Amino acid sequence: MKFKEEYESQMVPEWQEAYMNYDDLKTLLKNIQQIRQTRKQNAGVKRTMTLYRAFSGLVQRHNFPINPSRKESESQHIFVNSMNENGDRSYDATYLPLPEEGAECEKEYFSKLDEEFNKVEKFYKSKVEEVMDEAENLSKQMDALIAFRLKADILQGQSGESDTVNANKTVPLDIIGQVKVNQTFATPASMVRNVVYASRMTEEDYIKENVKKVEKQLNEAFAEFYLRLRHLKSYSFLNILAFSKIMKKYDKITSTKASDSYMKMVDKSYLGSSNEVTKLMERVEATFIKHFANSNRRKGMNILRPKTKIERHRISFCIGLFVGCSIALVLGLILIIQARKLLDKKGQAQYMENMFPLYSFFAFVVLHMLMYAGNVYFWRLYRVNYPFIFGFKQGTELGYREVLLVSFGLATLALTSVISNLDMEMNPETEEYEALTELLPLGLVLLVTVIMICPFNIIYRSSRFFFLVCLFRCIAAPFYKVTLQDFFLADQLTSQVQAFRSLEFYICYFGWGDFKHRENHCKSSSVYKFFYFVVAIIPYWSRFLQCFRRLVEERDPMQGYNGLKYFVAIIAISSRTAYSLYKGFNWQITSWIFSIIATIYGTYWDLIMDWGLLQRQSKNPWLRDKLLVPNKSVYFVAMVVNVLLRLAWLQTVLNIRVSFIHKETLITIVASLEIIRRGIWNFFRLENEHLNNVGKFRAFKSVPLPFTYHEAANDHDN
Repeated sequence: MKFKEEYESQMVPEWQEAYMNYDDLKTLLKNIQQIRQTRKQNAGVKRTMTLYRAFSGLVQRHNFPINPSRKESESQHIFVNSMNENGDRSYDATYLPLPEEGAECEKEYFSKLDEEFNKVEKFYKSKVEEVMDEAENLSKQMDALIAFRLKADILQGQSGESDTVNANKTVPLDIIGQVKVNQTFATPASMVRNVVYASRMTEEDYIKENVKKVEKQLNEAFAEFYLRLRHLKSYSFLNILAFSKIMKKYDKITSTKASDSYMKMVDKSYLGSSNEVTKLMERVEATFIKHFANSNRRKGMNILRPKTKIERHRISFCIGLFVGCSIALVLGLILIIQARKLLDKKGQAQYMENMFPLYSFFAFVVLHMLMYAGNVYFWRLYRVNYPFIFGFKQGTELGYREVLLVSFGLATLALTSVISNLDMEMNPETEEYEALTELLPLGLVLLVTVIMICPFNIIYRSSRFFFLVCLFRCIAAPFYKVTLQDFFLADQLTSQVQAFRSLEFYICYFGWGDFKHRENHCKSSSVYKFFYFVVAIIPYWSRFLQCFRRLVEERDPMQGYNGLKYFVAIIAISSRTAYSLYKGFNWQITSWIFSIIATIYGTYWDLIMDWGLLQRQSKNPWLRDKLLVPNKSVYFVAMVVNVLLRLAWLQTVLNIRVSFIHKETLITIVASLEIIRRGIWNFFRLENEHLNNVGKFRAFKSVPLPFTYHEAANDHDN
């Protein structure tokens, strides 16, 4: 792997603008090299490049002996000077030009080199100051925790700890009187429980309950703080290595030893000589192992340094297996339909009305998962830090291969079920369909549900539970603080309206229908029609409540406008549903009006607010200043496709029918177009979020600390 690729792959994505710009400096070096080569050609000097530097050096010294004065001048090619401006140290590498042409280009190179080094030095120093302040705060938090532990031990008649993280000093118990435990009510239930039981708690109960909660919060805070220190250490190492590499390239091109004096300056600078981060890492390790891992170093370091996920070949093998099975099953399905002429059978219409909606549910889920796998692939390709944005626990996020594995695994099961249930005619003896095969789709839904809630550590348990927690928070909106992963999932659900209606049909068909004869009266039921509206509205209503919660909590009027967008969408989808069920001119006009408003509103929000595009003053006309995809046409194509796919609702309002496509098939196609649109939206939405994080150098999540010292609280109030 080339150094440039390795350098970029190890960057903290949100800090990429703070790293040394290796590309720009390399470009300037190429200009210097071209000028020198041109000069040599004009002078008639021709040199043969060899594979071995040692032999090249010997030839050069033999043909062009270097006198002591020239050697000394080349070793003193630059003079590095440090200056203090407003308390900040900066460095200036003064170029001492040799009596040759092209010196201006080399001056430009060193000017850019100075600019990059001072940028790196300033950023590193500011981040070190931040972590030093945070370390002091964490030290105070640990003092309070140890005091609470001591108090709990005394109340239980046991001896406890008596030293803090930073030194072997005694922690006074009166610290407990100087701090208060921050009460964070994550749910309405926790708030009610705290109010009801607070008055009944004894001091011992209060201390014991808070110690457990505090330990959990500080455990997470220390792990996140240690991750920040690791990134800072990596940042320092990578930049020093980059400066060394670029200066060696300069030496090679100019046949000088300028890198010696420049790297001496780098080594003596704050970036090269500071050891605060290393010391802090050692302190954090010692503290964490002692107080959170029962002095078990291996256990503590496994938490602080989670093992990198190993790409396993068996995953690739299983993906290939399931992809092959899926393709074979699709081809087999087509051949069976053609060979048995199932489309001409009398029961074909009955199958499409009763069985097809059941299996289309799996088509929607698999398609959405495939789109997400594509999202993950391209997020990784363009270095979008999706695990940080979604708040995945380090090392538990699914890569695109894992998502593909689950997708094609489910597709294989669904297609197998379809082929097993292709009978178009009833058994002539019993005059009904086989109960076992008719129950296959229901059994598959139940299997997926059991796997989703399975408590055992199989089939990506952490990801399953993460999904279920986010899903519950979407359902319980607005009683929970809204996070990005919550509203992102809610947006996904708005594109799965037809899947929710398929689940409703499952309940009606197997609950009140006659599945042995493939008959149901769902669409004539007033209850079914009522819930046909409800299940379509629920995702949008959830998203509307999330916006309302954020409007009240953040006082951001944009959340109000965003909520209005979903409210208009609710009216639009309700009117279209009413028109599809009841027809009528009034419903058609209402559908047209609100669907047009919702489409314009939604398209504007997608392109300008969610994607951050269509900026007229941008250096990339009608896009935005920063783009991750090099090919700008991709953004324009995506905008056009987004608009076209948003017009899929026209099929309902215009009552479009295709003679050779069944109505249920057409509904499935239209629903699939919306899922594809959502998949495209996902990439650009997270790209914009990532670039916002990059602009603010926001690479770490903020972990709330458990204690507040009364002094700090009073200062804050004042």
